[in-house]
Amino acid sequence: MLPVLYTFRRCPYAMRARLALRHAGVAVQSREIELRAKPAALLQASPKGTVPVMVLPDGQVLEQSLDIMCWALAQNDPAGCLSVAPMVEQMAWIERNDGPFKRLLDRYKYPQRQQPPDQPALMFEAALTLQLQPMEQALQAQAFLCGPRFGLADLALLPFVRQFAAVDPAAFAAATLPALQAWLQGLLATAWFEAAMEKLPLWAPNEPGA
Repeated sequence: MLPVLYTFRRCPYAMRARLALRHAGVAVQSREIELRAKPAALLQASPKGTVPVMVLPDGQVLEQSLDIMCWALAQNDPAGCLSVAPMVEQMAWIERNDGPFKRLLDRYKYPQRQQPPDQPALMFEAALTLQLQPMEQALQAQAFLCGPRFGLADLALLPFVRQFAAVDPAAFAAATLPALQAWLQGLLATAWFEAAMEKLPLWAPNEPGA
């Protein structure tokens, strides 16, 4: 039996879980779902109803993307993602990403949801100061965020930086972030990123093995 992964292709949290699983070479049964019509099997496994969620063959449920990433890399970590730097250093990047940077990203993507509406240019500058320029400084000194090899932090932040860059590609390209831009393009060109972004049909509960 394979672990079952409930996922949604465009969700950055689900994306980084898939990235770790692909990089580790861990086979799973992927179930692409529609977030507006969550299947009962997902809600039974995890009432929170968000993705990713992974159900292991022994029935254990992993409900957080970082838990899935660490589980996958504990099975197989060919690039030494968990050991490239102390975990406290890697987690510092991830915590800033998942907290204040993610909030800025949401405001940058959806300025009209705020009252009064946000100014995207201000959100862009705030994101530069908070996260993107510190990433640039780190990547000027080394190939990846925490050393010469990519690590958990790189895998975890990649979907969010990708999403930020896609909001206004011209503005991102014009920013003075050459090392960060090269880091992003290099990781997006990897075979395991392409595999993790494979389009899957929506999962139907009556499929064989469901």
